[in-house]
Amino acid sequence: MAPGEQTIPAVRERPGCPKRMVFGPCGGVRDGGGCELAEHPCVFLEPPLPAWTAPVPPVPEPVPGSLLHRAGAGPVVLTDLTVRPFDVASVRRVVRVLAPVSDGLLVGEHTNRPDLPPTLLAAEVLAAGGRPWTTLACRDRNRVVLEQELAGLAVLGVDGVLCVTGDGRGPAVRPGVTSVFDLDGTRLAALATAAGLTAAVPESPESPPQGLRPGRVAEKQRAGARLCVLNHVGSPQRLAGFVAAARSAGATLPFLAAVAVYTDERSARVLQRFPGLHLDDVAVQRVLASPDPVAAGIAAAVAEARAVLAVPGVVGVNLSGLAADRGEEAAAGIKAEIAARIREDG
Repeated sequence: MAPGEQTIPAVRERPGCPKRMVFGPCGGVRDGGGCELAEHPCVFLEPPLPAWTAPVPPVPEPVPGSLLHRAGAGPVVLTDLTVRPFDVASVRRVVRVLAPVSDGLLVGEHTNRPDLPPTLLAAEVLAAGGRPWTTLACRDRNRVVLEQELAGLAVLGVDGVLCVTGDGRGPAVRPGVTSVFDLDGTRLAALATAAGLTAAVPESPESPPQGLRPGRVAEKQRAGARLCVLNHVGSPQRLAGFVAAARSAGATLPFLAAVAVYTDERSARVLQRFPGLHLDDVAVQRVLASPDPVAAGIAAAVAEARAVLAVPGVVGVNLSGLAADRGEEAAAGIKAEIAARIREDG
């Protein structure tokens, strides 16, 4: 039996899912219910969704000083780490800007370009003084490689791992590169927990089937997840409704709410193009039409953070997005200013 195999229930993938998911749906379901990767409706639109049947793995305590540990004392900030690919110097420069005002740095995954291996990136973030939350996606790594990365991240002592199935890669994006999908994000969260890591999971409250997604958070928690990082929601009221529904479904874990960070057309467009992601279009237009879009974008993000932090169950925010189309360090400066203002409020 492979390490951690006993933590995964013996449930077959649902026929017709291009991502071979057992615990679907993914966050990329189109607004009309269409599959992200195929010309048919998502196969997880109708209940019931699969239930987690394996034993719940022992859940480790939060790392002292980590984001989850700090969340007990006040609002926390998880900031997206945007750096140049394959550029260690860029990682160090950006981390030095963000680390002093961030409780964690979210190291992402990309469909359109490769980057340094997750364990190596995490080591560089740690060396530069940051606290990494490393995203692991099932799209480009088989189970053996995922287990290797989990073991490496555990040795490094990272704060946590965001376990995702992974966005689909379009046919024109890196043609000739295949996708793996040995696992989905829920099963990966169980393996991460069994490896002694703090597992975070994503959820997209406004992606179909909206009525089933609160219960999906509860199933992810049963698999070992300790934190749920939410995708962008159109209003604080809708966010509050989703968190309350997840609580009613049995989820007790804390939530981080996404806060959109944009100061120009490109950084706003990048956020708007993803399925299941909803921004306040009026706020976007207000920022882009401002005489000073940078100041307006910072103010809009701080206002959104204050609103979502008032929602019961939300313990912090994820500053999400490119921030600006003027280079990684300029974008980091914008995120740092937002994070500092949020922390002052707390």
